[in-house]
Amino acid sequence: MKWLISLCIFTLWLQADEAQAIIKKLEANLRGDSMYATMKMIVTSKRGQRTVEIESWSEGNTKSFIKILYPKKDQGITFLKLDTQMWQYIPKIERTIKIPPSMMLQSWMGSDFTNDDMVKESSLEEDYTATLLSQTQSTATLELIPKQNAAVVWGKIIIDVDVVNAVPLKETFYDDRMQQVRIMTFSKVELHGSHKVPMVMELKPLEANKKTNSTKIIFEKINYDAKIDASYFTKQALIRYSR
Repeated sequence: MKWLISLCIFTLWLQADEAQAIIKKLEANLRGDSMYATMKMIVTSKRGQRTVEIESWSEGNTKSFIKILYPKKDQGITFLKLDTQMWQYIPKIERTIKIPPSMMLQSWMGSDFTNDDMVKESSLEEDYTATLLSQTQSTATLELIPKQNAAVVWGKIIIDVDVVNAVPLKETFYDDRMQQVRIMTFSKVELHGSHKVPMVMELKPLEANKKTNSTKIIFEKINYDAKIDASYFTKQALIRYSR
C-alpha cells in the first residue's frame, strides 16, 4: 500500500513539474527579451463596432509602453508599465494618471481586455501553480491556481496549449468565486524570428449583459528582440512619445 501511495505522489510531482515546464516555455516563446509590435483592436458591443490602432514596446515582464494611434479622438494616449506600477497620459487634458492595483481589472480603452491584460502585470509562471489536467502528443490542458499572496486578479485559469509550438489555444478565466467570466482564443500562428506567435486573439466575456461583446486583437507587425531605446521606459516618455 505504501509503495502505491509513493507512486501516486511521485506521479503527481512529475505532472506538476511538467505543467510548470510547459508554462515556462510558453511564456518565454511569447514574450522574448524584448518586442515591438503594431496591432489593431476591434471592439464589438451593443453600441456597434470600433477599431483602435496600437503601437507597443516591451522588455520581458517588467517594462511596457503603449501608444494609441487611432481613432483620432484617442490619438496620442500613452501607457507605461514599470514592474508593478502603471501610468496613463491623456494629451487632451495634458494629465498623467497613475493606475492603482485596484483598477487592473477595469476595461482597457473600452474593450473587454483589462489593464492587467495590456501591460502583462502578472506572470503565469511566477504567480500561478500549474497542474496538468490532460495531455496528448501535441496539446495539453493545464489548471492554473494563484500562488499564496500573488498579486493576481483571477481565481483560476484553464489553458489549452499547443505544446509543439509553445502557444496557447484557449484560456478560460474564473473569478474568485470560481465562476467562468471570459474565454480567450488564439489563432493564425506565424513564425517571427525564433518565436511562433498567434497573430489573432479574440476575447469573449461570459456575463449575461455582455453576450454580444467581443474584442479581437490582430497583430500587424511583430519584431522580437528588437533594440528598444531605454527612454521608452521612463515617465517622461508618456508625454514625449505621445506626440
